[in-house]
Amino acid sequence: MSDASLAQIAADLYSAAPEDFVAARNARAEDAADREEAARIRALKKPSIAAWVVNVFAQDRADRLGEALRLAEELREAQDQLDAATLAELGRQRRALTSQLAREAVELASARGGRVSPSTAEAVRQTIAAAFFDPDAAAVVASGRLVRELESSGAPVDREAAVGGPPAEPLAVSTPPPTDEVKARRERRNAEAAVREAEQGLLRAQRDLSRAEQQVADLTRRLDELSRREHELESQLADVRENLEEARSRESGTHERKAAAEAEVVAAERAAAKAQKALEDR
Repeated sequence: MSDASLAQIAADLYSAAPEDFVAARNARAEDAADREEAARIRALKKPSIAAWVVNVFAQDRADRLGEALRLAEELREAQDQLDAATLAELGRQRRALTSQLAREAVELASARGGRVSPSTAEAVRQTIAAAFFDPDAAAVVASGRLVRELESSGAPVDREAAVGGPPAEPLAVSTPPPTDEVKARRERRNAEAAVREAEQGLLRAQRDLSRAEQQVADLTRRLDELSRREHELESQLADVRENLEEARSRESGTHERKAAAEAEVVAAERAAAKAQKALEDR
C-alpha cells in the first residue's frame, strides 16, 4: 500500500464519527489486500474529540483553513520588515481569526452530531493557534489526520507522530511579500498618518476660525454700541454748549441790571437819609 493510499484511508476514518472509528478502521483492515496493509490500517490511532473537530474542519473547509494558514505564513515571513504598531495590529487580527475558525470548526462538528464541551472547544482553538505560529503544526492541522490536539506554546511538532498514517507533508512555501510591497505598505501607513494629522490640523484651524469669528462679532457689536453712545454724548454736549452760550449771554445783561439796581439802592438810601435828616431838623 502506498503512503498516499494510507493517508486517504486515514483521512476518511479521522473525519468520521469518533464512536464509529474502531469499527470502521477494523472493517477497512479486513478489506485490505494483504497483512502488511491491514497492519498499517490497524495501527491508526483513534483521534481525540478535539482532533476530530479539527480534522472535520480541515477536510470540509480546506480552502478556508488553507487561506488562513497561508496568510499566517506570510505574516511570519514579513514580521522582520514591519514596525511594532503594524505587528500589534496583525497580532490582534490573527487572534480574532483564530477564534473565528475555532467557532466555525465547533459549529461544523456539532452539525454532524458531535458533542463539543467548552474544554474541547478551547483545545480546538489552541490547536488552530499553534498552526498559526509553527509551519509543522500548520502541516499536521491541514492534513486532516490529526491524532491529538496541539498546544500553542511554541513547542516543536513532530509531523510524523502527530498524525495517523504517513507524516504530514509540509505546506507549500508561499513567496513572502516583496520588499517593494512592504515599502508600499509602510508608505501607505505614513500617508494615512499624514492625512490624519492634516485632518486634525484642519479641525484645529476650524475651531480657531470659529473663535475668531465670534470675537469679531462681539467686537462689532461693542463698536456699534460705543458709536451709538458717542453720538448720544455728542448730541448732549452740543445741547450743553448751546445752553452755556445762552447762559453766558444772559449773565452779561444780568450784571448790568444788577449794577443799575445797586445804583438805585444807593440813590434810594441817600434819598431816605436826606429825608430822615430833614425830618429830624424840624
